[in-house]
Amino acid sequence: MSLEIVNLKKSYREPGGGSLPVINVPHFQLTEGEQVALVGRSGGGKTTLLNIISGITRPDSGAVIVGGVNITELSEPARDRFRAERIGIVFQTFHLLPAFSALENVLLGMAFAGKQSRAHAVELMERVGLKDRMHHRPMQLSVGEQQRVSVARALASRPRLVLADEPTASVDVANQKLILQLIRETCEEKKVTLMLVTHSEEVSSQFDRIEQLSNFNQIEVTA
Repeated sequence: MSLEIVNLKKSYREPGGGSLPVINVPHFQLTEGEQVALVGRSGGGKTTLLNIISGITRPDSGAVIVGGVNITELSEPARDRFRAERIGIVFQTFHLLPAFSALENVLLGMAFAGKQSRAHAVELMERVGLKDRMHHRPMQLSVGEQQRVSVARALASRPRLVLADEPTASVDVANQKLILQLIRETCEEKKVTLMLVTHSEEVSSQFDRIEQLSNFNQIEVTA
Protein backbone atom coordinates (compact mmCIF):
# COMPACT_ATOMS: atom_id res chain seq x y z
CA MET A 1 0.00 0.00 0.00
CA SER A 2 1.53 3.29 -1.10
CA LEU A 3 1.82 6.43 1.03
CA GLU A 4 1.88 10.01 -0.21
CA ILE A 5 2.02 13.21 1.83
CA VAL A 6 1.19 16.54 0.20
CA ASN A 7 1.53 20.02 1.77
CA LEU A 8 1.07 18.65 5.27
CA LYS A 9 1.08 21.15 8.14
CA LYS A 10 0.49 20.91 11.86
CA SER A 11 0.95 23.46 14.64
CA TYR A 12 0.13 23.41 18.34
CA ARG A 13 -1.22 26.28 20.44
CA GLU A 14 1.25 27.49 23.05
CA PRO A 15 0.15 28.55 26.58
CA GLY A 16 0.78 32.19 25.75
CA GLY A 17 -1.54 32.00 22.74
CA GLY A 18 1.13 31.69 20.06
CA SER A 19 1.38 28.95 17.45
CA LEU A 20 4.22 26.42 17.42
CA PRO A 21 4.79 24.82 13.98
CA VAL A 22 5.64 21.12 14.26
CA ILE A 23 5.08 19.63 10.81
CA ASN A 24 5.50 21.20 7.37
CA VAL A 25 6.05 18.54 4.70
CA PRO A 26 5.61 19.73 1.09
CA HIS A 27 5.82 16.26 -0.42
CA PHE A 28 6.84 12.75 0.58
CA GLN A 29 6.11 9.38 -1.02
CA LEU A 30 6.58 5.67 -0.39
CA THR A 31 5.73 3.04 -2.97
CA GLU A 32 4.01 -0.21 -2.06
CA GLY A 33 6.36 -2.51 -0.15
CA GLU A 34 9.06 0.14 0.28
CA GLN A 35 10.86 0.43 3.62
CA VAL A 36 12.26 3.67 5.01
CA ALA A 37 14.00 4.68 8.22
CA LEU A 38 13.02 8.18 9.34
CA VAL A 39 15.75 9.72 11.49
CA GLY A 40 15.49 12.77 13.68
CA ARG A 41 16.27 14.06 17.13
CA SER A 42 13.92 13.64 20.08
CA GLY A 43 11.20 16.27 20.05
CA GLY A 44 11.62 16.77 16.31
CA GLY A 45 8.05 15.92 15.33
CA LYS A 46 8.52 12.26 14.34
CA THR A 47 5.77 10.91 16.58
CA THR A 48 3.38 13.68 15.54
CA LEU A 49 4.00 12.81 11.91
CA LEU A 50 3.23 9.13 12.51
CA ASN A 51 0.06 10.03 14.39
CA ILE A 52 -1.10 12.15 11.45
CA ILE A 53 -0.28 9.44 8.90
CA SER A 54 -2.25 6.88 10.93
CA GLY A 55 -5.23 9.21 11.35
CA ILE A 56 -4.93 9.52 15.13
CA THR A 57 -4.14 13.24 14.86
CA ARG A 58 -5.68 15.55 12.27
CA PRO A 59 -3.38 17.99 10.46
CA ASP A 60 -4.14 21.68 10.07
CA SER A 61 -3.98 21.27 6.30
CA GLY A 62 -2.68 19.00 3.57
CA ALA A 63 -3.31 15.43 2.48
CA VAL A 64 -2.20 11.99 3.62
CA ILE A 65 -3.02 9.49 0.88
CA VAL A 66 -2.75 5.86 1.95
CA GLY A 67 -3.46 3.30 -0.74
CA GLY A 68 -5.28 5.91 -2.79
CA VAL A 69 -7.45 7.08 0.12
CA ASN A 70 -7.01 10.59 1.50
CA ILE A 71 -7.53 9.80 5.16
CA THR A 72 -7.59 13.47 6.15
CA GLU A 73 -11.01 13.69 4.46
CA LEU A 74 -12.47 10.78 6.43
CA SER A 75 -14.62 11.14 9.53
CA GLU A 76 -13.13 10.04 12.83
CA PRO A 77 -15.02 6.69 12.88
CA ALA A 78 -13.97 6.04 9.26
CA ARG A 79 -10.34 6.83 10.10
CA ASP A 80 -10.53 4.44 13.06
CA ARG A 81 -11.85 1.64 10.84
CA PHE A 82 -9.26 2.33 8.15
CA ARG A 83 -6.44 2.27 10.70
CA ALA A 84 -7.68 -0.96 12.32
CA GLU A 85 -8.00 -2.75 8.98
CA ARG A 86 -4.92 -1.52 7.11
CA ILE A 87 -2.34 0.09 9.40
CA GLY A 88 -0.17 -1.55 12.04
CA ILE A 89 1.37 0.76 14.64
CA VAL A 90 4.22 0.09 17.06
CA PHE A 91 3.70 2.81 19.66
CA GLN A 92 6.61 4.23 21.61
CA THR A 93 4.55 3.96 24.80
CA PHE A 94 3.07 0.50 23.97
CA HIS A 95 -0.62 1.17 24.94
CA LEU A 96 -1.11 -2.38 26.22
CA LEU A 97 -4.31 -3.06 28.18
CA PRO A 98 -3.26 -3.96 31.76
CA ALA A 99 -6.22 -6.25 32.53
CA PHE A 100 -5.42 -8.61 29.66
CA SER A 101 -2.56 -11.02 29.05
CA ALA A 102 0.08 -10.38 26.42
CA LEU A 103 -1.60 -12.84 24.04
CA GLU A 104 -5.03 -11.31 24.68
CA ASN A 105 -3.63 -7.87 23.85
CA VAL A 106 -2.52 -9.21 20.48
CA LEU A 107 -5.86 -10.93 19.89
CA LEU A 108 -7.79 -7.78 20.76
CA GLY A 109 -5.79 -5.83 18.21
CA MET A 110 -6.73 -8.42 15.62
CA ALA A 111 -10.39 -8.35 16.66
CA PHE A 112 -10.64 -4.60 15.98
CA ALA A 113 -9.52 -5.35 12.42
CA GLY A 114 -11.90 -8.30 12.06
CA LYS A 115 -8.98 -10.66 11.42
CA GLN A 116 -8.73 -12.69 14.62
CA SER A 117 -6.61 -15.86 14.48
CA ARG A 118 -5.31 -17.35 17.70
CA ALA A 119 -2.82 -19.53 15.83
CA HIS A 120 -1.32 -16.51 14.08
CA ALA A 121 -1.16 -14.55 17.36
CA VAL A 122 0.61 -17.42 19.11
CA GLU A 123 3.05 -17.74 16.21
CA LEU A 124 3.95 -14.05 16.46
CA MET A 125 4.39 -14.26 20.23
CA GLU A 126 6.80 -17.13 19.69
CA ARG A 127 8.68 -15.19 17.00
CA VAL A 128 9.24 -12.25 19.36
CA GLY A 129 10.63 -14.65 21.97
CA LEU A 130 7.66 -14.63 24.36
CA LYS A 131 6.46 -18.22 24.08
CA ASP A 132 6.70 -18.68 27.85
CA ARG A 133 5.37 -15.22 28.72
CA MET A 134 2.30 -14.87 26.53
CA HIS A 135 -0.14 -15.48 29.38
CA HIS A 136 1.45 -12.84 31.62
CA ARG A 137 -0.18 -9.44 32.02
CA PRO A 138 1.78 -6.31 31.01
CA MET A 139 2.68 -5.40 34.59
CA GLN A 140 4.35 -8.82 34.93
CA LEU A 141 6.55 -8.16 31.90
CA SER A 142 9.70 -6.10 31.58
CA VAL A 143 9.66 -2.94 29.49
CA GLY A 144 11.48 -4.76 26.71
CA GLU A 145 8.96 -7.62 26.79
CA GLN A 146 6.09 -5.15 26.59
CA GLN A 147 7.74 -3.61 23.54
CA ARG A 148 7.89 -7.02 21.89
CA VAL A 149 4.18 -7.57 22.60
CA SER A 150 3.41 -4.26 20.91
CA VAL A 151 5.37 -5.36 17.84
CA ALA A 152 3.45 -8.64 17.66
CA ARG A 153 0.15 -6.76 18.01
CA ALA A 154 1.05 -4.35 15.21
CA LEU A 155 1.83 -7.19 12.81
CA ALA A 156 -0.99 -9.53 13.85
CA SER A 157 -3.77 -8.01 11.73
CA ARG A 158 -1.68 -8.37 8.56
CA PRO A 159 -1.64 -4.61 7.84
CA ARG A 160 -0.67 -3.05 4.51
CA LEU A 161 1.26 -0.17 6.12
CA VAL A 162 3.36 -0.43 9.28
CA LEU A 163 4.38 2.64 11.28
CA ALA A 164 6.98 1.88 13.95
CA ASP A 165 7.91 4.56 16.49
CA GLU A 166 11.32 3.74 18.01
CA PRO A 167 10.48 0.01 18.15
CA THR A 168 13.93 -0.99 19.47
CA ALA A 169 14.40 1.80 22.01
CA SER A 170 13.37 -0.20 25.08
CA VAL A 171 15.08 -3.53 24.44
CA ASP A 172 18.59 -4.91 24.73
CA VAL A 173 20.91 -5.36 21.75
CA ALA A 174 19.99 -9.01 21.13
CA ASN A 175 16.28 -8.26 21.10
CA GLN A 176 16.81 -5.13 19.01
CA LYS A 177 18.08 -7.37 16.23
CA LEU A 178 15.20 -9.82 16.73
CA ILE A 179 12.53 -7.11 16.61
CA LEU A 180 14.00 -5.30 13.64
CA GLN A 181 14.43 -8.54 11.73
CA LEU A 182 10.85 -9.60 12.47
CA ILE A 183 9.36 -6.28 11.36
CA ARG A 184 11.42 -6.03 8.19
CA GLU A 185 11.08 -9.67 7.14
CA THR A 186 7.32 -9.70 7.75
CA CYS A 187 6.88 -6.54 5.72
CA GLU A 188 9.11 -7.84 2.93
CA GLU A 189 7.29 -11.19 2.75
CA LYS A 190 3.87 -9.54 2.44
CA LYS A 191 4.99 -6.46 0.43
CA VAL A 192 3.92 -4.24 3.31
CA THR A 193 5.06 -0.61 3.28
CA LEU A 194 7.15 0.30 6.33
CA MET A 195 8.07 3.63 7.91
CA LEU A 196 10.28 3.14 10.95
CA VAL A 197 11.22 6.09 13.14
CA THR A 198 14.51 5.91 15.00
CA HIS A 199 17.31 8.06 16.36
CA SER A 200 19.71 5.11 16.23
CA GLU A 201 22.29 5.13 13.45
CA GLU A 202 22.83 1.41 14.02
CA VAL A 203 19.17 0.76 13.20
CA SER A 204 18.83 3.21 10.33
CA SER A 205 22.02 1.96 8.65
CA GLN A 206 20.28 -1.33 7.91
CA PHE A 207 17.80 0.38 5.56
CA ASP A 208 18.43 1.12 1.89
CA ARG A 209 16.38 4.31 2.18
CA ILE A 210 17.10 6.69 5.04
CA GLU A 211 15.35 10.05 5.41
CA GLN A 212 16.35 12.81 7.80
CA LEU A 213 13.24 14.49 9.14
CA SER A 214 14.93 17.88 8.85
CA ASN A 215 15.40 17.35 5.10
CA PHE A 216 11.71 17.31 4.25
CA ASN A 217 10.10 18.89 7.32
CA GLN A 218 10.60 22.47 6.18
CA ILE A 219 10.73 24.17 9.58
CA GLU A 220 13.08 24.37 12.52
CA VAL A 221 11.24 22.33 15.15
CA THR A 222 11.89 23.43 18.73
CA ALA A 223 9.65 20.99 20.62
